[in-house]
Amino acid sequence: MAGHSKFKNIQFRKGAQDKKRSKLFSKFAREITAAAKMGLPDPAMNPRLRGAIQAARAQNMPKDNIERAIKKSQEAGGANYEDMRYEGFGAGGVGVIVEALTDNRNRTASEVRSIFSKFGGNLGETGAVSFMFDKLGAIEFDAAKATPEAMLEAAIDAGAEDCESSGEGHLVYCHPDELHHVAKALEARFGEPRAARILWRPKSGVPVDEEAGQRLLRMIDGLEDLDDVQDVYSNFEMADEVLERLSA
Repeated sequence: MAGHSKFKNIQFRKGAQDKKRSKLFSKFAREITAAAKMGLPDPAMNPRLRGAIQAARAQNMPKDNIERAIKKSQEAGGANYEDMRYEGFGAGGVGVIVEALTDNRNRTASEVRSIFSKFGGNLGETGAVSFMFDKLGAIEFDAAKATPEAMLEAAIDAGAEDCESSGEGHLVYCHPDELHHVAKALEARFGEPRAARILWRPKSGVPVDEEAGQRLLRMIDGLEDLDDVQDVYSNFEMADEVLERLSA
């Protein structure tokens, strides 16, 4: 188990998310509705719903919006969402995974393909990229919740596989099937986490130059702007100062 990883997943770029708060709330609402409809409307009995609500709260989504999204799942005639995953390559041969919730496969596939093409990328077959990533459960805590040492120790005790700590917070990784168990054990010690979800973490980074990085960031922003897209993951690697400048 490692205490820190030099590879930063694009999923945790908070700045870009903050600029799109309204769009972000819509995506949270869709995930909450879908999770409640696919399982039970009670977060205590539905780990996916609980994780969606925690993520929404971490971005200050109003309680009324959360409750409305849960209620929508129980309405007759509502949309039936389907989980879809798209894999492809962006500038510099970088791997990109796109996860979507859609009620129209053809529409979503067409929109995702269009964004890839616009920025010089291309979609691949299922499995073309995901082998370069690990699918993991991830529990996120504020940095003030614990010292890196205390979080690492608690993560090991809870059965987690890895823990990364920085000034922005703690990320505890576990097997996807153990997410609910590990999150519950850590919550008992540190309180409710900032988020608990299943994500794709790159096994290693693909270095790119600034020009390719600009195209990749624009492509990822374009994908995140699509209503059906919930999450975008990439394995590109750049110097922190360059990434921060391009993300500004």
